[in-house]
Amino acid sequence: MRISEYFPLYKRNLNLAFPVVLSQIGQVTVSLADNMMVGHVGTTQLAAASFAINIFHLGMLMGVGITMGLTPLVGQVFSQKKEDEVGAYLKNGLVVHGLSTLVIGIIMAIASLFLNRMGQPDAVVRLAIPYYLLLVASLFPMLFFYSFKQFLEGIGNTKIAMFITLTSNVINIILNYLLIFGKLGFPELGLNGAGIATLIARLCMPLMLVSVAMRNKKLRNEFRLAYHAKIQKQKLKKIFSVGLPIGLQIIIEVLMFSVGAIIMGWISKEALAAHQVAMGLISVTYMISLGIGAGTTIYVSHEKGLSHYQKMRQTIYSSFHLVVTFMAVMGLVFALLRYQLPLLFTTDPKVIVVSASLLIVAAMFQIFDGVQVILIASLRGVSDVKHPMFMAFISYILFGLPVSYLLGIVLNFGALGVWLGFLVGLAVAAGLFALRLRKHLMVN
Repeated sequence: MRISEYFPLYKRNLNLAFPVVLSQIGQVTVSLADNMMVGHVGTTQLAAASFAINIFHLGMLMGVGITMGLTPLVGQVFSQKKEDEVGAYLKNGLVVHGLSTLVIGIIMAIASLFLNRMGQPDAVVRLAIPYYLLLVASLFPMLFFYSFKQFLEGIGNTKIAMFITLTSNVINIILNYLLIFGKLGFPELGLNGAGIATLIARLCMPLMLVSVAMRNKKLRNEFRLAYHAKIQKQKLKKIFSVGLPIGLQIIIEVLMFSVGAIIMGWISKEALAAHQVAMGLISVTYMISLGIGAGTTIYVSHEKGLSHYQKMRQTIYSSFHLVVTFMAVMGLVFALLRYQLPLLFTTDPKVIVVSASLLIVAAMFQIFDGVQVILIASLRGVSDVKHPMFMAFISYILFGLPVSYLLGIVLNFGALGVWLGFLVGLAVAAGLFALRLRKHLMVN
C-alpha cells in the first residue's frame, strides 16, 4: 500500500484510540501533578513517592494486566455478534478479576513490612510506608473499574471509561492541592495527602460507572445478559490463561524500572528523585502510545474474529506508523528541553542535572518503547500472550537489569548507567516481539 492509502486507517485508529489516549493522559496527569506538588514540598518527599509508587506499580499493573485479557476475548465474540457469549465473558471476567484483586491486595499489604529492607534511606522509607498503604487500599475500587473498562473496550466503547477517568482525575488533582498543602482549611498532610486524594478519586470511579451504565440502554442489555449467564469453568480458565501472561509480561517490564529505582536509591536520594522526574515525563509519551496500542488490540481482535487477515495487517502497520512518528518527535523534545522540563518538578540543581542526563537516554529509547507497545498490543489482539511473556523476561530481566547494575554500580556510571540498561532492555524486547508477530502475519 502507498502511504496515502493508510490515511483512512490512521483516522479510524485515532478515532477509537483517542478516548483511550485521553484516559491514559489523564492518569499520567494525576501522577505528574502528584510529583510536581510533592516535589515542591521537598526532595525527600519526592524520593519517597518514587520508591512507594515503583513498588505499588508492580501489584497494580499485575491486576490491570489480568483485566486486559478480557478485551481480545470479548472483541472476537462481539465481532461475530454472539451476544450471549459477550455477557458470559463479562460475568466470568468479574469473578476472575475479583479473586485476583483480593490475592494481589493481600500480597501487597504484606510487602509493606519489607520496605525497610530494600536499602533505601531511613527518612525516605518512613515517609513512603503510609503513602504506599493508601495506594494499596485504592487498588480495589480501581481494578473493579478496570474490569468493566476492558470489557467496554472489547465491544468498541472507549468513551465511557474516558469520561469517568478524566472526571476522577480532576477530583484527584483538586484534592491533591487541598490536602498536600493544607488549603481552604484542610490539614497540611504532605505526601499522605496525595495518597488520600488518590484513594478518594479511585473510590469515585466505580460509583460513576454504575451511574453512567444504568442510563445506557445498550449496556443495560449487556449487563442483563451477564447477570443471567452461568459461571463456567472453561471461561474462567480461558480468561485467566490470557490475562495472567499479560499481567506477568507487564510486571516483568515494570520490574526493570522498579528495580532500577531501588538501584537509584543506592546511588543517592537525588538520583532517585531524578529517576521519578524522568519517569514522570516519559510516562506521558508511553501512555499515548499505550492508548494507540489499546485501539490496535481492539481492531486486531475484531478482524481476527472475522478472519480478515489483510485488514488486520493494515491496522497493525498504520498504528506502527503513528507511534514511530510520534515517539521520534517526542524524543527530540526531551533532548532539546532536558534542562527545562525538570523545573516542572523540582528546583534542586543536583536533581535537575541528573534528570537532564536521563532525558538524553529517554530520547534514545522512545522509538524502541513505542514499537514494542504496538507489537505487544497486536499480539494480544490475536490472543498470543504466553510467548511474549517469556520474551519480556529475556529482554528486561536477563538483558536490561544486568546491564543497569553493571553500568550503574559496578562500572560507576551512576544514574546514567542504570537508564542505559533500560535502553538495552527495550531494544531487545522490540526485536523479539517483531519476530513473533512476523510469524503470525506470515502464517495468515
